[in-house]
Amino acid sequence: MNRVKIGVIFGGSSEEHPVSVKSANEIANNLDTGRYEPYWIGITRSGAWMLCDGPDADWENNGGRPAVLAPDRSVHGLLVRRRAGYETVRLDMALPVLHGKLGEDGAIQGLLELSGLPYVGCGVAASALCMDKSLAYLVARSAGIATPNFLVVAASGDVDAEQLTYPVFVKPARSGSSFGVSKVAGKDELAAALAAARRYDSKVMIEEAVPGHEVGCAILGDGPDLVIGEVDRVALSHGFFRIHQESSPETGSENSTFIVPADISDDLRRRVRQTAETIYRALGCRGLARVDMFLTEDGRVVLNEVNTFPGMTSYSRYPRMMAAAGLPLPDLIDRLVSMTLHEGR
Repeated sequence: MNRVKIGVIFGGSSEEHPVSVKSANEIANNLDTGRYEPYWIGITRSGAWMLCDGPDADWENNGGRPAVLAPDRSVHGLLVRRRAGYETVRLDMALPVLHGKLGEDGAIQGLLELSGLPYVGCGVAASALCMDKSLAYLVARSAGIATPNFLVVAASGDVDAEQLTYPVFVKPARSGSSFGVSKVAGKDELAAALAAARRYDSKVMIEEAVPGHEVGCAILGDGPDLVIGEVDRVALSHGFFRIHQESSPETGSENSTFIVPADISDDLRRRVRQTAETIYRALGCRGLARVDMFLTEDGRVVLNEVNTFPGMTSYSRYPRMMAAAGLPLPDLIDRLVSMTLHEGR
């Protein structure tokens, strides 16, 4: 039987580059190479593409060859540089293991659409929509989903610090993880928080702090039949949840742990899962996503954000929630591949 040729794209030039490499490593450790033939396509921090042997720690220096996805659909895959010209490598599909800007915002998805390659994950529109939290909130509200109250500050804009009710969160509107996010307790901290957020995006959001628990739900699939993973809860000892900010997150966070399944009632678990499914469908997601929400003391479920290609590292939430629902990572990869090839998207 011929193996399925998968172009696994990882790295990228966003601030989440190292997380993407770790996610790709975990996929490499769980990929059935008897069924799948991976072509590892690494993108450096500067944006250079290369075909390499895998996402090991020194992949950029191990003799990879420059390669790019061909937007020419007749190629249906890669153009790989040789000493004299290029050779083509035909692929069956792509697995873009990219997080943050240029990975989850519709950019790589647009290139894959041009190339004619089926790919895992959300399409162009849903990726762009979910990346921009302010737009995602507007669409979610139209579907009857509660969101935090918020305002948007443009690149050249300012805000009257006296008019805000503290505490608030200041964050880049279009960035991944918690890079550039600050919890602001009073007006004297606002200017510094805006400056920190603008390091990652010119569009900044200021949103109310929602009291309650942070919960998440992993979702897999498309159409009427979705796999809804277990719900988790982020248990905080102090401060606020900041993922991927530690120097060695594999050893644990300094202020948070994940409880899977979440230690909440069955009724609240059903409510969280139903809300996550509504959000997933309203935003046009497909393939996979992790929906992060707040669960208030009075039982309201409030949208926080949607990650259209969540982390797949050894410490990531999405694979843990799916494993708790009976779908370990090797089986999850199989589902993603078969679903993508079946739907030809």
